[in-house]
Amino acid sequence: MAKSQATIDIDDVNLISVIFGKLDENIDLIEKKMDVSIKSVDGKLIITGEEENASDAKILLENLISLVKKQKVLSAADINYSISLIKNNEKRSLPELLNETVVYTSMGKPIRPKTLGQKRYMDNINNNDIVFGIGPAGTGKTYLAMAAAVRAFKAKEVNRIILTRPAVEAGENLGFLPGDLQNKVDPYLRPLYDALFEILGHDNYNNLVEKGLIEVAPLAYMRGRTLDSAFVILDEAQNTTNEQMKMFLTRLGYGSKAIITGDVTQIDLPRGKQSGLKTVLKILSDVRGIGITYLNRYDIVRHPLVQRIISAYEKYEKSNNKKPSEKQKSKEGK
Repeated sequence: MAKSQATIDIDDVNLISVIFGKLDENIDLIEKKMDVSIKSVDGKLIITGEEENASDAKILLENLISLVKKQKVLSAADINYSISLIKNNEKRSLPELLNETVVYTSMGKPIRPKTLGQKRYMDNINNNDIVFGIGPAGTGKTYLAMAAAVRAFKAKEVNRIILTRPAVEAGENLGFLPGDLQNKVDPYLRPLYDALFEILGHDNYNNLVEKGLIEVAPLAYMRGRTLDSAFVILDEAQNTTNEQMKMFLTRLGYGSKAIITGDVTQIDLPRGKQSGLKTVLKILSDVRGIGITYLNRYDIVRHPLVQRIISAYEKYEKSNNKKPSEKQKSKEGK
């Protein structure tokens, strides 16, 4: 097939430097993934490859240039995700799709969705009173929920933030751990503290806790309460029982919003116990006012290896979940 060329005018030396990356690592990645060659000549980027590849690479580079102008830096994760969008026929730029800052951290860093899945998740949070965020580790489901809670609190949409998770490793029976009650539950709630410290700052967080405006507590403490004018987050919900999930959902009062996050592939309940999260997703899938967002490995924003690890586990579990007859057929076919 005949080669085709596409060009982009770009006379900003600093912009070219960021796009190409250290030792041309960015452009090498793009060339490999898009099957093109890219050169910088006299203020132009010249892209050579098969017609469709060259056209897609031009769109990709224009999107990345737009992204760099906005955030000044470019990571391999940005490039890989932009490529995945184009390969899935979503050819708009990341800034256009994800141009929403949820809140700023205490250090002034903007917290915003970084993938289309995260954008759908935030849209669900904005438009529903109960939202489920389901996905593997690293997809930002808890962190973005925390950011949305802080935003709602600062905007005076709610009067307090309540964060909870089941202390399933101790079976909600924390008596064997040393120290007072706070010492006993802290290890299970530490990830929630860490996110709040980053978003609010340590001093601001402590001040709000002392005033009772932020509460971090094990799920067992929700029983018998009515949570009015609150933004409530239930984390690690895959480790709730059916009874606990029903109890939690029926706590919601007037002017409140609840976000339930979990990973149905990481259930730590004792053998024989059914996950309340798996059950409730079937029960409430068609209920108006409830939003459900499924995030996947493409929404992972941690180290790139995390995405590969989860993909490998999915492949392994899928293979081991085959029926005996399927496995036998597979062997016989070899």
